Amino acid sequence: MSTLLSPARAGTPVTGRAGEAIAALGDRARICDLYDADGSPVYHDICGTTGHEVREILDAAAPFEGPVLDLAAGSGRLTFPLLAAGRTVTALELSADMLGLLRDRIALAPAAVRERCDTVEADMSDFDLGRRYPLVLLGTTTISLLGEEDRPGLYRCVREHLAPGGRFLLTTVHVDPAADGTGESEIPVTGLSGRGYVMYEQWSPGAETRTVTVLPADTSGEGPVTVCTTTIGVLPADRLIAELEAAGFAIRSVTPVDSGGGRHHDVLLEAEAL
Repeated sequence: MSTLLSPARAGTPVTGRAGEAIAALGDRARICDLYDADGSPVYHDICGTTGHEVREILDAAAPFEGPVLDLAAGSGRLTFPLLAAGRTVTALELSADMLGLLRDRIALAPAAVRERCDTVEADMSDFDLGRRYPLVLLGTTTISLLGEEDRPGLYRCVREHLAPGGRFLLTTVHVDPAADGTGESEIPVTGLSGRGYVMYEQWSPGAETRTVTVLPADTSGEGPVTVCTTTIGVLPADRLIAELEAAGFAIRSVTPVDSGGGRHHDVLLEAEAL
């Protein structure tokens, strides 16, 4: 099983403005991982408000008819747009908490949608579904959650599940430190529920990981405050392309993804197994 980086699990203290905000909460702070039972509803709430990369992925997927394997599907941020486009989707997710959210959402969907989606609890770097797909998807720059030692397993599994002539679509992120000389940004976010959050992103020039911390915008009161944090790898596109080519893929296109400004310059890669 692959190991996902996480300061919540590893006990690494959060520093900078995010650390100061946590320190101000004192004993009220309840730190969790962004993908565990406490954090996954927050992740879903935040991600449900953005269409980032969805248009680019749907456009790239359109020429390849047939079922889609959506890796690290989470609570369905990309699964549901694919289903809405008429695709049949296998949603694979390691986190039981995230998968529970996805299954609850699918259960509420019309029967015609439910029939086109199946879910699998599995590790994206070590799985065997016994079938091939014309399209395998890994969106939301999720590949950055895998360490260098685990990515070869992902590439192997994708090759084994791609139909001849099929495509592997994945996104990665490059963080531009010049956009914020402090190495940290503070972003207000409104969730799908209408709740407000503050997201802190920390990245030191040259570092291979960045830390994302999410707090409620309103921390007044006396009760406990859920603080979600996770560490994500910084995997530049040129390095990812080199790894894919070494793993037997040919890069067919590299498409910029509109991230709405800020420090992110995401790209969508389209790879074919040779």
